[in-house]
Amino acid sequence: MTPQEQSQKSRALCEIAPVIPVIVIKDAAKAADLAGALVAGGTPVLEITLRTSAALDAIRAMSSVKGGHVGAGTVLTPDDARRAKDAGATFAVSPGLTDRLIQACSDLDLPLLPGCATASEVMAAMDAGYDMLKFFPAEAIGGAPALKSLAGPLPRASFCPTGGVSPANAPTYLGLPNVVCVGGSWIVTDADVEAGNWAAIEARSRDAASLTRS
Repeated sequence: MTPQEQSQKSRALCEIAPVIPVIVIKDAAKAADLAGALVAGGTPVLEITLRTSAALDAIRAMSSVKGGHVGAGTVLTPDDARRAKDAGATFAVSPGLTDRLIQACSDLDLPLLPGCATASEVMAAMDAGYDMLKFFPAEAIGGAPALKSLAGPLPRASFCPTGGVSPANAPTYLGLPNVVCVGGSWIVTDADVEAGNWAAIEARSRDAASLTRS
């Protein structure tokens, strides 16, 4: 799968809902119920970050939930990409982009949403064939004004800003012409997962799904 084809598939996923929940999960036994709540709420594209020992098992469990699209986040190396694909991930998200990761995802037929923070990084990603990108860490590198400034010189690049995105600023990001969706961690809280409060998570998911895009 070429980088161009990967970006086409990533864009299609990003267009499904205005928010992709970014999830750090510690207990894979609760993963399927969590995925069910998010799908029911209208945010079915799920990014499970590879930051815990439970992440791969969680991807396996969530992949069985009807209507969900489960991907792996914090994919840094070819080995991360292979393990994520083997666990059932249908896409990968990375904070950056390397030649080795490009090759691995191409070989694995695994759509990659690569991260960029500067105009030079966006240009390098586009040279490699990617035009659907993650803007990360969004708030720390200038937020919506910084992302808006990239639309003029780089009109073919589209973004999913992640990092510091919240219910308060998500509408501003979604109002930008170069933003397809946002990634947010606010929908899933540790406390609600530990308590099995799926109703609260579904309610926040529903609110996120109701946000409008430009």
